[in-house]
Amino acid sequence: MTDAPGPLEPLGRSGKPILDRLAFERLTMAHRRELKLHCYRMIGSLNEAEDLVQDTLLSAWRARLQFDGRGSARGWLYAIATNNCLNAIKARAASRRILELPRRPPSDGAATGGPVGEIAWLEPYPDTELPNLAEVEPGPEARYETREAVQLAFVAAIQLLPPRQRAALLLCDVLGWSAVETAQLLGGSTASINSALQRARAKLGERYPEGRPSQPSRPSQQEGLLLERYMQAWQADNLDGLVDLLREDATYHMPPWREWYRGHLAIGAFLGNVWDNFAGYRVVAIGANAQPAVGVYALGRQDFVWRPHSLHVIEAADGKIASLTIYVPPLGPTLFAAFGLPPEPIVP
Repeated sequence: MTDAPGPLEPLGRSGKPILDRLAFERLTMAHRRELKLHCYRMIGSLNEAEDLVQDTLLSAWRARLQFDGRGSARGWLYAIATNNCLNAIKARAASRRILELPRRPPSDGAATGGPVGEIAWLEPYPDTELPNLAEVEPGPEARYETREAVQLAFVAAIQLLPPRQRAALLLCDVLGWSAVETAQLLGGSTASINSALQRARAKLGERYPEGRPSQPSRPSQQEGLLLERYMQAWQADNLDGLVDLLREDATYHMPPWREWYRGHLAIGAFLGNVWDNFAGYRVVAIGANAQPAVGVYALGRQDFVWRPHSLHVIEAADGKIASLTIYVPPLGPTLFAAFGLPPEPIVP
C-alpha cells in the first residue's frame, strides 16, 4: 500500500487510501489457507469451505471501506468467514456432517444397508491445502495443539456442537482468541461467549473423557513404516497382514455406508467378505488431516479396468492403526481429484 493515494484512489474514513485490488490481494492471500481450514472445521466439507472462502473474499472486497488498516486484517477476515459459515449452516437442511450415525452400535458381519446419500458425511482435508502449521500456532489461551485441531477425529467431534458453540470453541480453544475478542467478532457479551464455551467443552466431555480426542502422534519413522506396511498389504493381497496392523480395539468407518466396526477381529471378518470383490489393488500415498492417508485403485474383475475406489485416512497410535476411515464408493472416488489423484493409477 502506498503512502499517498493515486489519482483514482479514494480516501477511507481514516484519511488513508482505500485498498486497491493489488493491495487487497496481498492482504488476503496471506490468510487464504488458514481461512479455508477454519471454514472446513466449521462446515465439515472441503468443497463448501472453498466456496465460503470465495464468498469471504468477495464480501471483504465489497466491505473494504470498513477496513482502514488500524485493526487486524486477520481478525477482520475471520469475522467475515465465521459469520458466512454460520449463515451457510443456518440455510442448509443438515446443520452438521458426521462420520457415524449417533447412537448406532458397531456392526457385526456383512454390511447390508447400502450407501446413504441423504446423510451429510464429513469429508477429509488434503494436506496440500493446509497452511504451514508452524506459522499458524495458536495464541496462549488455546487448549489444542495445531496438529490435534486438524485431525479427522477432532473435526468429527466438533461437528456435534451447535454452530455458535462450534464457532466459539474454534476461535477460543483452537485459535487462542480471548473471550472478549470472540464476543466482538460473533456479537453478544463476553459472558455469553464464556457460557457457550462451557457448554461446548461439556459436550465434548461426553464423547471424550478429557473433552478431546487422543493426542495425535508426531510424524515419525515408525508412522512411515506403518503406512508402508499398510500399502504393501493391499497391493500384495495380504488381508492377514493388514489385520495384523490393527490395534485390538481399532475402529473402522466407511462413509457413505451406515455400518461401522470395532475390534480387529470384527474388522477382519468384514474385510474378508469384500476383499475378493476386485482382481487387484494399487495404492498411492497422500496426506489428509495431517494424518497418513492413501488413495486405492481397484481392478474390475469383469472388464479388468483400473478405477478410483476409496480414500483411506489412518489414525496411528503406538505403532498400530487405532482407527481407519475409508471413504468407499460412491463417495470415495469423488474425492480423488481434490487430493491430486488421477482418474487411473500411474503404472510404473
